Amino acid sequence: MIVWINGAFGSGKTQTAHELHRRIPESFIFDPEEAGYYIRKNIPTALAKNDFQDFELWREINYTFLKMMADQYNGIIIVPMTIVNPQYFAEIVGKLQQDGFDVRHFTLYASKEVLLKRLRTRAEGANSWAAAQIDRCLEGHSNPIFEQKINTNNLPIEQVAEQIARELGIDLLPDSRSKLKKSYDRLAVKLKHIRLF
Repeated sequence: MIVWINGAFGSGKTQTAHELHRRIPESFIFDPEEAGYYIRKNIPTALAKNDFQDFELWREINYTFLKMMADQYNGIIIVPMTIVNPQYFAEIVGKLQQDGFDVRHFTLYASKEVLLKRLRTRAEGANSWAAAQIDRCLEGHSNPIFEQKINTNNLPIEQVAEQIARELGIDLLPDSRSKLKKSYDRLAVKLKHIRLF
């Protein structure tokens, strides 16, 4: 099974993915952004695009990679990735589903105010690239193709993960970490995913 966790930047995708990964044995987090960074780093400036998702190659790489893993790996593959273009979504998620793979998709939703507040906690202010994408994401995710939404405005990460698990019919391992350990783990994930570019 592939679990795609969508949502605007700051909606909680990455933290939710890591929470699920910690509590689902034999799960794996796949990061489609890595293909984008590879393309961005290895292309002439004249061919560069503002958003690496606009490269057909990015979509092809991620579709092919996920197809290979889903075909050979028995565990759950968790994909935290913002995607708002229905065509791009169809080229990856839709194509995998057409191929017969079990792909479940969830869009994490939060208000613009909450998203901006969360982005500030990871050193991305109102003028950051991520903040500038909020309106585009909220508008794009109004498309019915992204209709399976979870409102994360007032939900802690544990509850978001538990709601996804319930909808998937998966029992999560109990979380015996202390409050301090949970905070440490969340900070470590946040710091690991701060992109300075």
